Amino acid sequence: MHNEDDHGTADRLSAIVANSLDTQAKTEDLARLAYQSRTQFHRLFRAVAEETPGAMRRRLRLERAAYQLAYTGMSVTDVALDANFGSLEAFSRAFRRAFRISPSLYRRMRDPHFHLPSSNKIHFLTPGSPTKRGGDMDLFDRFAGNDSWHTRRLLEYASTLTEEQLDRPLPTVVELLPWRESNKTLRQLLENIIFTKEVWTAALSGAEMDTKGPPMSQRSPQAMLQRLEKTDVELHRILCDVRNRSAWDDTFVDALCEPAETFTFGGVFAHIMTFNAHRRLMALDALRQLGIQTEGFGDPMEYEESVAPWDRRVAVKTP
Repeated sequence: MHNEDDHGTADRLSAIVANSLDTQAKTEDLARLAYQSRTQFHRLFRAVAEETPGAMRRRLRLERAAYQLAYTGMSVTDVALDANFGSLEAFSRAFRRAFRISPSLYRRMRDPHFHLPSSNKIHFLTPGSPTKRGGDMDLFDRFAGNDSWHTRRLLEYASTLTEEQLDRPLPTVVELLPWRESNKTLRQLLENIIFTKEVWTAALSGAEMDTKGPPMSQRSPQAMLQRLEKTDVELHRILCDVRNRSAWDDTFVDALCEPAETFTFGGVFAHIMTFNAHRRLMALDALRQLGIQTEGFGDPMEYEESVAPWDRRVAVKTP
């Protein structure tokens, strides 16, 4: 457990690294700024920041790159060069390893949470944000973000299974909404998670949709992942606007119902999160029964820690 002096030292040394992102400075150059030898700087940095200077530098550059992809008009190539990668291919590989998604898909998602896992919880801070609390997540961010994040992980696990495993009857079946869905297999569970978001996105946007669902060719884990990414962009856009207007109690007409029905935005969001949470936990249990070594328990705190720990941040200026 670090004391306050350790935290102060970590912040000071980390600031030296953070402010060097746009330079070609080597570790010995950073050490001189800290008035230490290269060996002393490396050893102390690793002791108080629990990360090497080079590793933090690479991570902060990738976090900044994610911010630039989501919130600026910079091309992916310019973002790659700004992150000090020699080629677009090298940047794309590193970005996918770090964020588990390609730069182009990340840009389409417009995901506001761009912090990578780090035990020291020192992260890239967006320009103009306060030193503390500027990027805090509210309850909408936590629920919506965790649902999307955990569903993506489930689909990635499922992509390693055979067709027989995906369609193998589950030993225990819990029918959440028996008049409209079946949860007898892992594939059906995952499909119901995605379809729920798709049908409500269509209802909220006033778009037409076949409520019978997509063809079987669109129900592989890979296809469902693509569908998830697509519907999340529109659903999060709509609900973020509702959140920003504090309009959760406002109503809309769902023309997909027969006859049409009226719902509140808040009620729909709560509905999606409640039933998808149950489906996700059942899918997680099914994956484990099929022998998949999964991580975590679907807890929103796991999402929170993985994508946006904010206890301490380092401000890094972006052009």
